[in-house]
Amino acid sequence: MTTVFLNDAYMPMEEAKISPMDRGFLFGDGIYEVIPSYDGKLVGFGPHIDRMIDGLAALEIKHDLTHEKLREVCDNLIEKSGSGNLGIYIHVSRGADTKRFHAYPDNVPATVFAYAFDIPAANVPDKSKVKGYKVGVTQDKRWQRCNIKSTALLGNVMHFQQGYSKGYNEILLHNANNELTEAGACNAYIVKDGVVITPPLDNQVLPGITRLMLLDILRKHSDIKIEERAVTMDEVASADEVWITSSSKEIAPVVEVDGKPVGNGEIGDVWLAAQTLYTEHKFEY
Repeated sequence: MTTVFLNDAYMPMEEAKISPMDRGFLFGDGIYEVIPSYDGKLVGFGPHIDRMIDGLAALEIKHDLTHEKLREVCDNLIEKSGSGNLGIYIHVSRGADTKRFHAYPDNVPATVFAYAFDIPAANVPDKSKVKGYKVGVTQDKRWQRCNIKSTALLGNVMHFQQGYSKGYNEILLHNANNELTEAGACNAYIVKDGVVITPPLDNQVLPGITRLMLLDILRKHSDIKIEERAVTMDEVASADEVWITSSSKEIAPVVEVDGKPVGNGEIGDVWLAAQTLYTEHKFEY
């Protein structure tokens, strides 16, 4: 039986009820986070909650959430789920109004929902044991506020399905200028001549927590050069390595883009160095 948290109460998932007039259901009017944990230890809890609170402020959703309150929720869900490899999903919508109306309602309490679910074991920094990803490519046609982690994910879902239906593990997205933005559910990077290059944060790109941690770890604990700049799809095609990152995938090496091998088609040495450092330092955030 899965235990969930809903509006200050814990209950079996089967008993959790949310109004059909909830704006999260009607409009996708909300913010969410997914925080990984391994053997009871959360990865990136602080930055995840900072991003959630920033997103709620951007949407002007009123709430009483704090780091302390959400840490207690996460710890309780981990305990009730028996630890292991878990993702903690936290979803905050504007709440349920009495009518369907586009404008933000006044004095409506936010709906806060969270639950734990099984995730794969963390990446091992070993080329022979990590999965090499194969990805497709398409033009990014999502909305222009991708920096907000909205629960309205239809654009991402449609793009991900484009790749999934063709047998790909993910899909890389580019804008009208043929510049890499991100992937359907991940941030994206290339490696060229030992330099890690990733698109800068703007309205086209989600400020990923794994991205934040990875770049910080590399800057603090390695001599690997990092560039945050526009990346053309021609550069992607000629890259030595391509990576995607997310909270559940950590640093995922890409070995094929649109049916063509990345570099020599093998997982690269820079990925190995980066994943080794990430594995060592990821619980520090």
